[in-house]
Amino acid sequence: MLAVEHIRVSYARVPALHDVSLSVKRGEIVALVGGNGNGKSTTLRAIAGLNRLDAGRIVLSERDIGTLPAHQRVRQGISLVPEGRRLFARLTAERNLELGAYTQADASTVAATMEQVFTLFPILKERRGQLAGTMSGGEQQMLAIGRGLMARPQLLLLDEPSWGIAPKLVTRILDTIVAINAAGVSILLVEQNLHRALAIAHKAYVIQTGRIVLEGSGQDLLHSDLVKEAYLGG
Repeated sequence: MLAVEHIRVSYARVPALHDVSLSVKRGEIVALVGGNGNGKSTTLRAIAGLNRLDAGRIVLSERDIGTLPAHQRVRQGISLVPEGRRLFARLTAERNLELGAYTQADASTVAATMEQVFTLFPILKERRGQLAGTMSGGEQQMLAIGRGLMARPQLLLLDEPSWGIAPKLVTRILDTIVAINAAGVSILLVEQNLHRALAIAHKAYVIQTGRIVLEGSGQDLLHSDLVKEAYLGG
């Protein structure tokens, strides 16, 4: 479904990604894990079209999308839920969801998708008229994921979905990610909680200083001595 092939990305001529390759098959949850500042978010932003490639290719469903602008990648089936949520704080929850559906021309499809989001996150239906900026961190994260789903993506890019959320809600968020995947959406997940991310991932990659240094099934990496020593405290 998605093939990232030998991509390189720089910020102000300083290399951030060096020859990164990874893939997501249809129906998979793939985790990209590693320490802070190693290129996880940069990889997601490059796939979404927010960072320009210096080299390499990004192929979605056999089409090279590496030169397409971000809004056209959304139309091709990619949706990014960014780190920090980036909601429209002064707009209602419902309006935030509607803005996530800007690529959808059919009003009935938008309404049906919104009901699907409300089924996944019932609290959003209760809060639909509330300003996004006044919602709790967990509710905001649910809204951010819901907004990403409004574009009806084939591939959902999730950047640190447990960031800033009370621990009791982290399990709920990750369980919902599994449910979204079970409904047919492929997922590329960047997550600070490595143990939780690897536990739900079909496949995972470890990135260090802008390079993929290890890959395998989520379970294999969960039990890898290298991963345990480097990221899970031995």
